[in-house]
Amino acid sequence: MTKNDIQLKAIAALTALRGGVGADYVSELLGEVIPTQFVVPDTDDPAEVGAAMLNQLADPLSALINGFVLAFETVAVAYDQTDPETSTDAILQALALSIARDAD
Repeated sequence: MTKNDIQLKAIAALTALRGGVGADYVSELLGEVIPTQFVVPDTDDPAEVGAAMLNQLADPLSALINGFVLAFETVAVAYDQTDPETSTDAILQALALSIARDAD
């Protein structure tokens, strides 16, 4: 699966959630970008095995995150161009403060 395919999966997942599709479907959609098989070295060193798996997960997860970021940036720019009462930055700051309060 290419980087573009994975980014499209991220955008499809966001679109599906906004459209009211069930979380199971969205999880399945996102799960399609995660490898189901890994090539691991023939070693007894768990750190080496873990590093091999992490290396194989890094690219698809990075592409998935980039897809979410791209989608957010596109929507945020479009939203801010409507001259809203509350800017995207203010909404994000309020969200961060709410999360920080909930963490206590």
